[in-house]
Amino acid sequence: MNIQSFLGRTAIRLAPFIVLCATPALAQDDSVGDLIQKSGTIGYAIILVSVIALAVIIENFITLKRDKLAPPEVIEEIRGLFDDEQFQDAMELCENEPSFFTTVCGAGIGKINHSYEVIEKSIEEMGDEESIRLHQKISWLSLIANVAPMMGLLGTVSGMVEAFNKISSSGGQASPAELAGGISKALLTTMFGLVVAIPVTASFAFLRNRMVRTIIETGAIIEDLFERFRPESR
Repeated sequence: MNIQSFLGRTAIRLAPFIVLCATPALAQDDSVGDLIQKSGTIGYAIILVSVIALAVIIENFITLKRDKLAPPEVIEEIRGLFDDEQFQDAMELCENEPSFFTTVCGAGIGKINHSYEVIEKSIEEMGDEESIRLHQKISWLSLIANVAPMMGLLGTVSGMVEAFNKISSSGGQASPAELAGGISKALLTTMFGLVVAIPVTASFAFLRNRMVRTIIETGAIIEDLFERFRPESR
């Protein structure tokens, strides 16, 4: 396991502890539900965003595995068909077993009767297209990681404005307890925003690194498969 993978897995495993450590700091006698209720509309919006982020993380943890993007058994079967020059069967296999590997490989097989330059260009274009599609799947995590703290800051600013309005309406005689309560409520949304952003950022980095590594490894396999069509290798 390389250092990036280790750090990514460690960060994700620590994410629940970040939430557990952050919540008691403000909770005291309040439950998590009470804190969410106190945070108001923006707090509920941040919770909704966190649920969306969790769904995206789970989906991509399942679908961005190397065995899903480039199934080893399919690679071996394609390699055997290439060795036997059964390219039509290889094309049918690619169509029946959709994955990153088979989609890109199928693009090359479809140009098998053309020059190597045409085959190579077709593979590169499909590889770029599929890579963009995979990046788009995890880009939502980057968006959420950036938006969640900003939503929290918006809630904090709104809460502070409300607290100062109380001071103004009371002629500057607002009690410290009232001000402390208002400020505490205002800071809740910032805390929620950070609690969401930290694990989501870690998950995004881990998934992106896993995806890039798999794309590079799969590209090398496909390049090796089609190397036999290079003019100087014949």
